[in-house]
Amino acid sequence: MSRSRWINALVAGLMFGAAFVAVPGADVVSAEEPSTTLTPAALAEIAQVEAEIDSIEAQTLERLAAPPDNQVQQVELLGKLMLYDKHLSVNRNEACAFCHMPETGFTGPVSQLNRTTGSYPGSVRTRFSDRKPQTHAYAPLSPVLHYNPGQGDLVGGNFWDMRATGRRLGNPAAEQAQGPPTNPVEMGLPDIACAVYRASQRPYRALFESVWGKQAFAIDWPKDVEQVCDQPGPPGANDPMPVHLSELDRGRAAATFDQMAQSIAGYEVSAEVTTFTSKFDAVQAGKAQFTAQEQLGYELFRGKGQCNACHRDGGPGEDPLFTDFTASNIGTPANPRLPYYAENRPDARGYVANPAGSSFVDGGVGRFLRRNHLLSQPSAVDTNWLPLAPGNEARFQVPTLRNVDKRPYPDFVKAYTHNGYFKSLKSIVHFYNTRDVLPRCPANDPGEGTTCWPAPESMANMNTKRVGRLGLSDAEEDALVSFMQTLTDGFMSRDQR
Repeated sequence: MSRSRWINALVAGLMFGAAFVAVPGADVVSAEEPSTTLTPAALAEIAQVEAEIDSIEAQTLERLAAPPDNQVQQVELLGKLMLYDKHLSVNRNEACAFCHMPETGFTGPVSQLNRTTGSYPGSVRTRFSDRKPQTHAYAPLSPVLHYNPGQGDLVGGNFWDMRATGRRLGNPAAEQAQGPPTNPVEMGLPDIACAVYRASQRPYRALFESVWGKQAFAIDWPKDVEQVCDQPGPPGANDPMPVHLSELDRGRAAATFDQMAQSIAGYEVSAEVTTFTSKFDAVQAGKAQFTAQEQLGYELFRGKGQCNACHRDGGPGEDPLFTDFTASNIGTPANPRLPYYAENRPDARGYVANPAGSSFVDGGVGRFLRRNHLLSQPSAVDTNWLPLAPGNEARFQVPTLRNVDKRPYPDFVKAYTHNGYFKSLKSIVHFYNTRDVLPRCPANDPGEGTTCWPAPESMANMNTKRVGRLGLSDAEEDALVSFMQTLTDGFMSRDQR
C-alpha cells in the first residue's frame, strides 16, 4: 500500500488529537470525523504541567528580590523567566516551557500527547503543530547554519528543518526562540511587538532594562495594543504588523525582541539546562563504569549499529553532543495521528493551518529552502541555497541523543523523530535495524512496528547507507537502548563534573 493510501485509510478510521488519550492503552479508536478537540484526560495532564510551570515561574520570580550581580547570570535569569512566562502567548495560557520541561530533557512533558498525537496544541488549543517538540538542552551548541562543500552538506541551525539559521543573530538557539511566539499553531501572537509589549508588563521588566538598557521598552504603544495582541495570529495579509508603531518604535521593538531571544538562549546554554551530567559523562571522567550491557551497547553504537556516524560521541576538539548537526531522511513513516492532518478546514477564526489535509508530506529542510509553508520565519533563506532544496527534501536535523530517554517516571511515554511516530527507544532501534528487511504494512496491521513497517512518509533522499538492515539481534537492540539510557543527565551533580 502506498504512503498516501495508508494515510488516507487511517485518517478515515481514526479520531485525531488527544481524543486517543481517553482510551488508556488503545492505539486505535472507532471511526469518527477527525477532530482537534482535546479530551478531559488530555486536559487534566496539561493542567498538571501548567501548574508545574506556574510553580517554577513563582520560584524564579522570587530571585528578582536579590538578582545576581553578574550580568551573564542576569541574562540567564531573564531567559528562564521568559521561558516559563505564559503571558507571552496570545491567550496567556502557554509558556515556551509547555513543550520543553526539565523532567523530560526539555522536550514534550505530556505523556498522553506523546503516546498519541506526538505534536502539541498551541495557545489556541484546537491548533496543533505538524511536528513534535525538540529538546532545547544542548541546542545552543549548534553552529550557525552553513554549507560545507567538503561534506556536500548543510550543517547547523535549530529546528527540525534548520530554519533557525543563526546567521542574523549569530546564535541559532536565539533565532529558534523567536519562532514560537508568533507561530499561529504555537504561542499564537499576531505580531512580535506583542511579545515585547507583554514582556514590558511583567515583573522582570526592571531587570531586563538593567541588562539591555532603558530603551528596550521606551515605546509609544498604541491605545489598542491590548485588543490587537489578544487576537490570535496570523495577521491579515493587508496588515502584517497589526501593532501600529512609528518607524523608530518598530525598530526598538525588533531590537528588544532580539534581546529577549538572546536571553532565552543564554538560559538554555546555562549549566542548569545543558549540564553534561549523565552516566556517560561520569564514565568518560573515570567516575563510573558501564554495566556489561551498556558497554556492549556502546561498542555497537560505535560499530555495527553505525550510530556514531551521525550521533557523534565526540572527537578531537569536540564535545560529545551525539549529533553532527547535519540532516537525514531515515524513512520515518507518516504519523496519521497528527491532528495537523485534520487542520484543513477554517477554524473558528478562519485560519487553515494545513490546506493539504491528509495529503500533506513534510518536506523538512527542503521545504525550508524552498521558502514554502513556513509558519514562523526567524531567518530568511539564503537564495544561494535554493539549488540545495531538492537534495534536502524530506531531510530532518539529526537530533542530539542526550536525554533521549529522560522521563519523570518509568511508564511515561516519549515520542521520537520529527513527527513523533515512534513511542519507545526500542521501536526506533528496531526500525533502524529492520526497515528494509521487514515487509510493508497495510493499514491497521497488528504487526506494525514488529513484523512490518509502513511506507516512509517520503522516500526522497532516504538514507540507505546506515539505516535499514543492520543485522542486529534482539539482544543487541536492547544493548543499544541500554547505552542510550546512560545519556540521561542527573547521574552526577553539576559540581562533580
